[in-house]
Amino acid sequence: MNTETLAYNKSLTQSEKAICDLLAAEINRHLPEAENKIWHRHPVWFLDGNPVAGYSKLKAGIRLMFWSGASFEEEQLQPGTGKFKDASILYTHIDQINSRDLKRWLKKSEDIQWDYKNVIKRKGKLLRLK
Repeated sequence: MNTETLAYNKSLTQSEKAICDLLAAEINRHLPEAENKIWHRHPVWFLDGNPVAGYSKLKAGIRLMFWSGASFEEEQLQPGTGKFKDASILYTHIDQINSRDLKRWLKKSEDIQWDYKNVIKRKGKLLRLK
């Protein structure tokens, strides 16, 4: 795991850190080829330069986000607002994380991707990669 991600997790409360450590471990395990870095101040994983998954601390809890998650057709993932294809889930306790769901979503994040890497070049227009 990226040292900046480790530092991000370490800066959190004990319960938030537990959630983020588990999420990071599972993302790294199921997307071993993904590049992990801090992007827009929170940990994000990229496949071929395209963001696919990440998490951030919100007042309400830890948000796990999938950039193409609205296309996953998963009831637990809440679509973002706006024109993009993101969806997320909020965790307030580590026991809320269902490892089977997370594994399935991570597989979908690899198989279903919208081209966020080139969205600026395309003036906000998203194209489906996979």
